[in-house]
Amino acid sequence: MMSAEQTVNRLQLGRETREVEETAAALVLRPRRLRRLDNLRRLVRETRLSADDLVYPLFVVHGQGIREEIDSMPGSYHWSLDLLPAEAEEVAGLGIPGVILFGIPAVKDAIGSENFDDQGIVQKAIRTIKKTVPELAVITDVCMCQYTDHGHCGIVEDGRVLNDETLEVLARVAVSHAAAGADVVAPSAMMDGQVAAIRSALDAAGFTQVAILSYAAKYASAFYGPFREAAESTPQFGDRQGYQMDPANAREALREVALDIEEGTDMVMVKPALAYLDIIRQVREAFDYPLAAFSVSGEYAMVKAAAQRGWIDEKRVTLELLTAIKRAGADVILTYFAKDAARWLRE
Repeated sequence: MMSAEQTVNRLQLGRETREVEETAAALVLRPRRLRRLDNLRRLVRETRLSADDLVYPLFVVHGQGIREEIDSMPGSYHWSLDLLPAEAEEVAGLGIPGVILFGIPAVKDAIGSENFDDQGIVQKAIRTIKKTVPELAVITDVCMCQYTDHGHCGIVEDGRVLNDETLEVLARVAVSHAAAGADVVAPSAMMDGQVAAIRSALDAAGFTQVAILSYAAKYASAFYGPFREAAESTPQFGDRQGYQMDPANAREALREVALDIEEGTDMVMVKPALAYLDIIRQVREAFDYPLAAFSVSGEYAMVKAAAQRGWIDEKRVTLELLTAIKRAGADVILTYFAKDAARWLRE
């Protein structure tokens, strides 16, 4: 039987417990406490964007003294080889680890012969950059569209883009880029089996150290318009929906990535980035592989156009978009904003 004193103590404890519970219920949770100062925000920041994450695309052309701004991509240029060293040095000086090269040939034909010519524009550009800034990682786009007179990403016969016949050409292109000094080749044609064909050809030619970054999930997107102007790669008939992915599909992207990994790719890519953040996240969660995302020309052009009209703050919008791409799961971001972003991140 409980004594009177024990009864009083128990009642007192009960009151105190209720008071604590009532006080806790009355508390207002205030996440804003950690947003009050810039240094507090920095301490708890979950996603950190840096120049280390970026790759800068470069368009290279034949000729001399050419630094020609691309109309639909303000701030991006066609570069002739004599002016390329200074641009490469600037990129490296900003702490950007690598560039990806896109070439515009002197002559186009049905199979894009300059694409695998030792004296092709990209091959010359690789050697120029490696001579100037050897530590800069050089990635090359391996495709056919800007080199062919029909503008498609493979060999065309009777209006059809042939898959298996294209693989041999893509392999020749990759080997020629590796021979010129490329560190990474990036097949973007979306031909089935392209990674396996390229890996086999590289290894057979002794380029076992050259890595592959596959455009594993490349969508048939409307965001590529400015690039097609810059690379002079618009299809002369039809479109690319027969080999690039349907923008409505997500599960298919995981199958494409899995296939490229099985075929021996070293890194995988989702393209475009902004409208496909959900795909980046799904690929990140499904595969423990280095993941790149290409923030494409249309994304760049929209920001530039709105900024020129004074509708948005270009710096803040750009860094927010790039941070979102990284937050979604990308390890590497290919972006035409790379130089600007690297400068802004230093401020």
